[in-house]
Amino acid sequence: MALITWTAEQYGTNVGFADEEHKTLFGKLNHLYDLATSGAERPVIGAQLDDLIAYVVEHFAHEEREMQAKGFSSYANHKAEHDALVGICADLQKKFHAGEADVTDEVV
Repeated sequence: MALITWTAEQYGTNVGFADEEHKTLFGKLNHLYDLATSGAERPVIGAQLDDLIAYVVEHFAHEEREMQAKGFSSYANHKAEHDALVGICADLQKKFHAGEADVTDEVV
């Protein structure tokens, strides 16, 4: 069951690459949620967590390049938001693989 469903009305940016990548992110997040809530084994959950976080980092880098190329006026603020989220993800990833955290409803 999907945790979150991408719709153009709710999440669309009208930026083609961003909307497509956001759809992929939603899919990866939903897959992680399904694994975590269905009792999948920890290594399987960890692999999906790693995949999701790697894609988040890749997506943010792509988005930041595009923002810079277009001279986006709020680039610094948006990059700071990206950096903060990547930090949260990296901390979760580290703690998960150390056995100090789980992927729960609240985490997802």
